[in-house]
Amino acid sequence: MLKQPHKLDIAGPVGKLETIFIPAVGDATGIAVICHPNPTQGGTNTNKVIQTAAKSLSQLGYACYLPNLRGVGHSEGEHDYGAGEVDDVLAVVAHARAEQGELPLALAGFSFGGFVAAQVRARIASDKLLLMGVAVGKYAIPTPPVPADTLVIHGEADEVIPLSAVMDWARPQHLPVIVLPEAGHFFHARLIQLGNLIKRCW
Repeated sequence: MLKQPHKLDIAGPVGKLETIFIPAVGDATGIAVICHPNPTQGGTNTNKVIQTAAKSLSQLGYACYLPNLRGVGHSEGEHDYGAGEVDDVLAVVAHARAEQGELPLALAGFSFGGFVAAQVRARIASDKLLLMGVAVGKYAIPTPPVPADTLVIHGEADEVIPLSAVMDWARPQHLPVIVLPEAGHFFHARLIQLGNLIKRCW
């Protein structure tokens, strides 16, 4: 593996998945697969929120894989509203484990990507789950509840997914939510704080 960020194509269930790989700083101690926001609204693996998360996780020792899910960028297939995308992520996880070995696995996602990551977590075991601006109310986040140690970060002023909806979802699970005061959905002007928060709370 090249020890610098680069693109690679991963074989997915409906064709290649264009993926950005960001290596761990130092020896890899984990694998992270990080899912982009809604592609029907321009979400891709170059999104600043998931790039910020990848940078922080790489500094924590994670080899990070950021796929363009089906139908996005040069990835083959068609957007499947979060259903087939789960199979895409499972293919990326399998590829990552073939390259990196059976290291601890983290799943992460922003907005729609959090919905996809949570669905994957309902299918396979992972050691960590990170949900940023998770699309509660837009999509059915899987039940049973997400793991109790899931890191949920949301903006107080999120104009896409109201904080109240996230709290209504988290409350029955007794799931903590970290709120960035005055931050909007895309964490504009708050990305450095978001990255530092991930490193501090991980």
